[in-house]
Amino acid sequence: MKIDPSNPADLSAQIAKAIRDAIISGALPVDERLPSEAELAEQFDVSRPTVREALKRLAAQSLIRTQRGATGGAFVNRLRFEEAYGQQITTSTLLLSMNDVSFATACEARYALERACAPYSAQRRTADHLATMRAEAHRQAQPGLTDEAFCASDVAFHRALVDAAGNPVLSYQLAGAVEAMQPLMNMITFGARDREKIVALHTQIADAIAASDGQATATALTALEEETQNLAQSVFAARAEKTK
Repeated sequence: MKIDPSNPADLSAQIAKAIRDAIISGALPVDERLPSEAELAEQFDVSRPTVREALKRLAAQSLIRTQRGATGGAFVNRLRFEEAYGQQITTSTLLLSMNDVSFATACEARYALERACAPYSAQRRTADHLATMRAEAHRQAQPGLTDEAFCASDVAFHRALVDAAGNPVLSYQLAGAVEAMQPLMNMITFGARDREKIVALHTQIADAIAASDGQATATALTALEEETQNLAQSVFAARAEKTK
């Protein structure tokens, strides 16, 4: 692991990157104890406070953990998919908000990814996944449900559908699609959507999952995508009309 002292980048950031790269490459395996602060300071030819700052950066990313005592120190952490959901959601939200990504493009991507889960979810879903989907569809049908609560239930429904695939890699990849893209799409369409139609489509999806029918699940998701795209078009058209 090396750093470039002539590089204008912060030395602690360079050290953190060097250690992170070693973790990603496997040179530093999970549960491996990192050299001490003194040893790292000597290796990188920097002060111990600089090393300490680098280790704080790595701990903030959950890449390392610290233990006290005679056998303590800094160790390579086992980063779990569930623990990384938050980072994926934040990154997806920032990408969508900071770049010129159209509603249609985000919607297309989100449903394409979700349809990829459909055959696996239909075959691997548990009783708990199905119960969650049924419960959220029932909740959405309640007349007094606020828009905020409806949107939260919408996310929970699709989160259960994705997690039913039983594939942590897919769940991680779709964390941003379901929990970042979907809320942003809901913000645009919530005032125009027909709740009864959405609940009916969610019920179709849950029925298809219950019947272990991946094709029917994908078909219902396509219908939901078309409904969402049409809603957005009507909202944008109404906004354009107001600005004339």
